[in-house]
Amino acid sequence: MTALTTPYLWYTTRATGIVALILFTLVVSLGTLVANRIGGTIVGRFEINELHRSLSIVAVVFLVIHILTTVLDSYVSTGLVSAFIPMTSSYKRVAITFGAVAFDLILAVWISSLLKLRVANATWRFIHWFSWIGFTTALVHAFMSGTDSRSGIGLVVVGACGATVVIAALWRFLGRPTRAAGRTALSPLARVKVTKMTRPVSQPFASSARPANKRGR
Repeated sequence: MTALTTPYLWYTTRATGIVALILFTLVVSLGTLVANRIGGTIVGRFEINELHRSLSIVAVVFLVIHILTTVLDSYVSTGLVSAFIPMTSSYKRVAITFGAVAFDLILAVWISSLLKLRVANATWRFIHWFSWIGFTTALVHAFMSGTDSRSGIGLVVVGACGATVVIAALWRFLGRPTRAAGRTALSPLARVKVTKMTRPVSQPFASSARPANKRGR
């Protein structure tokens, strides 16, 4: 892959990294709403679930741009392999390792979501727990490698993202209603299919039949 030297790549890397972190903060937070079956008449559970999925796609797009601009920028010696395999970068090895781990975990969660209908529900749920670890490692990566993350507005953004996910995690485990256990939001079409499968078969003749009265003689 051809390397380039331009400040615009560096600016793009920094901007997309911050935007990706904010988006993944929203994705994880919305995931707690989906898991806890939150939704009302104005914004239903299905709409929250679709927003969660849409934001996850946008976040992955920004993450990919963040990685590609980092690889293309010849100012830092970070190869494409370092984005997937930990401890292979010669530039800020530990910080880039946290980023690689975050990318691998987020990629696994995202792919499992795309294949949700083809994998067992228990397997999908197990893989989905990786999103918490992926966000944590991404937060550490942002703090260690970001030039703006240790002071000023950058530190405020990183701290706010971390605090938001901590609050969401506490509410996810402490405020989870009993009715949310083992259930996820379904689309209207899926709800119709489930209703048809679980609806009891009607027996009009049996319900209308009445035993004949026998009058004694």
